[in-house]
Amino acid sequence: MSSGRLEMVSALKSVVVPELRKKGFKGSFPHFRRISHSQIELLTFQFDKYGGGFVIEVAVCPPEGFTHSWGEYVPPNKVTAHDINDRLRLNNENGSWYRYDLGVQLGSIYERVANEVLEHLDEAEVHWKKAQSN
Repeated sequence: MSSGRLEMVSALKSVVVPELRKKGFKGSFPHFRRISHSQIELLTFQFDKYGGGFVIEVAVCPPEGFTHSWGEYVPPNKVTAHDINDRLRLNNENGSWYRYDLGVQLGSIYERVANEVLEHLDEAEVHWKKAQSN
């Protein structure tokens, strides 16, 4: 893993993960879930295999977990956004990728990008609320 990715993960863990915990999410980086009586709300960080960026995908599934089309059951404490076909990428209006490899920045690019993620968590809340009302 590159030093840039390690620094980005560190910034996400110090800036974003505490906010997810305050909102009731459990799990460990990069997969988080918030289980309620009506649904499981999922959030996953996925890094660019070539480095320099990541996306955040959110999804929802029933509170009892998820069963894939081929029959594999994933329990509530193991399901991730990657298990669900219907996912939303946060920051979609900006191309959905959070980049930490874009030139020279004043201050920590990693902390700046982590704070940018916080600005988009409301998009996830809207998505989960819509799913709950359906």
